Amino acid sequence: MKQLLEFIPLILFFVVYKFFGTQEAAITLVIATLIQLIVLKMLYGKIEKMQLFMAGFVVVFGGLTAYFNDDAFLKWKVTLLNGLFALVLLISQFVLKNPIIKHLLGKEICLPENVWAKLNTGWAIFFIICMLLNLYVSHFMSNDAWYTFKVFGLTGLSLVATILTGVVVYPYLQENQQNKE
Repeated sequence: MKQLLEFIPLILFFVVYKFFGTQEAAITLVIATLIQLIVLKMLYGKIEKMQLFMAGFVVVFGGLTAYFNDDAFLKWKVTLLNGLFALVLLISQFVLKNPIIKHLLGKEICLPENVWAKLNTGWAIFFIICMLLNLYVSHFMSNDAWYTFKVFGLTGLSLVATILTGVVVYPYLQENQQNKE
């Protein structure tokens, strides 16, 4: 249910863009994101920090897009977020020597340190690829292509990355389950 709620603003954004245009789509995205936060608070009693962070980016860049009626701000939002996520992952691993992905998932599963490092690096590479693809699509393809890529391409890539993470983690989940028994 929670994952479905996270996609509703994105789907509304795409539909409104197709029927009405950039400015209306940006306004819809901002309003739907704020409503999403209210619903999450009502259903789950709290809003996670990452959801607030993402909503902040949506409000700022969506607001700028709506105000100036220029989708360049939303295109930059995608680029900046992916770059920022990659940077945080890489700094946590190579500077702080403590992969942040371990902090995010370590309560759920127990993995060897080298696997945490691989996952952390893998996700950093994923975000760099998304950033570069977004730059390419936003600069060299039509706005329609970018909107489609933003909603369906990045979502599909995220699903693939999540499945690949599951493939890497699965053998250790079985091992952890056997150790508990």
